[in-house]
Amino acid sequence: MNSRQKELLRLLLLHKEDDLQIKDLAAELCCAEKTVRNDLDRLEEFLQDYESAHLYRKPGIGIGIEIDEHDRSEIMRGLLVNESKTLEERLFEMAFQLLTSHKPFTLQYWADRYYVPKPTIKRDIETITNWLQRYGLELISKQRLGNMVQGSELKKRNALAHLPELIPAFSNTNNVVLDLFLPYEIAAVRKALIDMQHTFSVTFTDEAVESLLVHALIMVKRIRQKSPVFIEQNEKTVTHTHKEYQYTEWLFNQLEAAYQLKFPEEEKVYFTWHLISAKRMAEGSDQEELQYNEETSQVVHSLIERMGKLTLFPFEQDLILRNGLAVHMHSVISRIRYQFPITNPLLANIKHMYPYMFSMVILSLEEISKTFDIEIPEDEAAYILLHFQASIERLEGKRETEKKKTLIVCHMGIGMSHLLEAKIEQQYQDIEVVACVGKAEVNEFLRQNSVDFIITTVPLEKVGTDTIVISPLFGQEDKRKLSQFVAKIQVDESTSPFLPYINEELVFFNLSKEHRYEVVEMLAMALYKEGYVKREFIYSSVKREQKSATAVGGGIAIPHGDPAYILKPAIAAAVLREPLIWGEEKVSLVFLLALTKENQAELREIIGKIASISDSPLVVHELTETENFHSFVKVLEEY
Repeated sequence: MNSRQKELLRLLLLHKEDDLQIKDLAAELCCAEKTVRNDLDRLEEFLQDYESAHLYRKPGIGIGIEIDEHDRSEIMRGLLVNESKTLEERLFEMAFQLLTSHKPFTLQYWADRYYVPKPTIKRDIETITNWLQRYGLELISKQRLGNMVQGSELKKRNALAHLPELIPAFSNTNNVVLDLFLPYEIAAVRKALIDMQHTFSVTFTDEAVESLLVHALIMVKRIRQKSPVFIEQNEKTVTHTHKEYQYTEWLFNQLEAAYQLKFPEEEKVYFTWHLISAKRMAEGSDQEELQYNEETSQVVHSLIERMGKLTLFPFEQDLILRNGLAVHMHSVISRIRYQFPITNPLLANIKHMYPYMFSMVILSLEEISKTFDIEIPEDEAAYILLHFQASIERLEGKRETEKKKTLIVCHMGIGMSHLLEAKIEQQYQDIEVVACVGKAEVNEFLRQNSVDFIITTVPLEKVGTDTIVISPLFGQEDKRKLSQFVAKIQVDESTSPFLPYINEELVFFNLSKEHRYEVVEMLAMALYKEGYVKREFIYSSVKREQKSATAVGGGIAIPHGDPAYILKPAIAAAVLREPLIWGEEKVSLVFLLALTKENQAELREIIGKIASISDSPLVVHELTETENFHSFVKVLEEY
């Protein structure tokens, strides 16, 4: 028997006093009623080995198994041995069932199903409860009935689409949500999405297509379960004016034929929101796209202007940046408006690799939020950073040498593609990036163009050209992989950039605080008392830390405040007595940066040096072992 048939047998054995209906079993097992009937035939064959067992099917009453307790226990033990679940699998299944069921489940139900004690189930329920809160959902307990999820259908669907994030071990693998659907269902939706893109000449990123696929499959399942979404009439009217609504109508016509299912108007509006929010691969040169929304244009203009003032880079000269941001920010604003939050799996790495630019983007977005009343979370900010980092590396110049031609295949959208292109062309003299495409476009591109090799962030099959698979962030290991094509640029700084800005009265040793906000406040207060900043700098530094933890890895954090409140540049530092929780990391060494826009070159250099130190555990250890200013500065100078 396969896993579905074993689960069907388990359900029938557990409900020894109840007759079950085919439709209920189909809903429980997430399959068609015909599949259940076929599986019941297989169970009848299996039960022939047990003398007391008899599978009955009574029209109008239901299905059940007549069996004595000895045989029942023996079969259940056999199922336990052959089909035990890991903690991750159990959590995933429990969360899925809670989100898709209209009835509550008792602790005893889960304990019987997974053969674990109730205290274990209680811990599982607590984990699921905390995770559901991210999506505005609540797991309520009904006395003598059990637990069930409370919240809107829109929020439930959003949580269903992000189920892999409940289990860290699942988040780095293929989307396990797809395992809940039959292959033909997945194939039908995937084909319709691909055909839709060809029909309307629009290209979504590989990541966006997978997300749309999952949302469409969940939508079909919830329609079948009679769990519709609710959309206000004014929102329907506005959505009808979007060109993406035409895409949805076309797509749903294909799916209605495949599924023999009628999609309500609310579902069309709901899926249109997902299309509007999805990441595009288009370069943004299409004027219709650029002028799609006046608010988007204003946000992009303000963001580029603010980033230019903070960093002193002429971003306004970079047309690729402006066009790429126009497409990207349109999706960002839509996701926020329609309450489709995303998680950025590269957030920690991006903050670690680009701490300076991440800080500048966060500061700029704070100003944007005041002007446009839109709060952009740090997961989105990290993706926005990639656009600006790519622009910096373009603006700093490309080397005009004879180059090998390469194609970049990236599944994470425009910003990441441009960042890879800029980094490779700047750092490697022998490489020319001829194009950046998604995985689905590779074969068509190669039919019309010739390249020496392909740099890809996802494995490719049967392309007939040498390929190198690298991380989207292009770290040190990836550079070593490309060493046969390039000459590495190394920069060796002979003097410490810290010395002009770090003073003895601003460095604290053996500091003990209970929360990172207290550390930031104390260092900012020291800067204020010594006359380096205005009092407002204290509040702005703590507020900045509240918005996004400033840990950069390696036990180091680099909090900072609004440059407008800095009177003269300085750096305050603290060596903590015990490591302190700093967001998702533990920190022992803190540098509070108070550098103005006039010191941007030095600020970039200092943050770059701090990021480098964070990759050197021995240096961090030496710094945290120091007990006086002289020793502290000596370690910085020697490094």
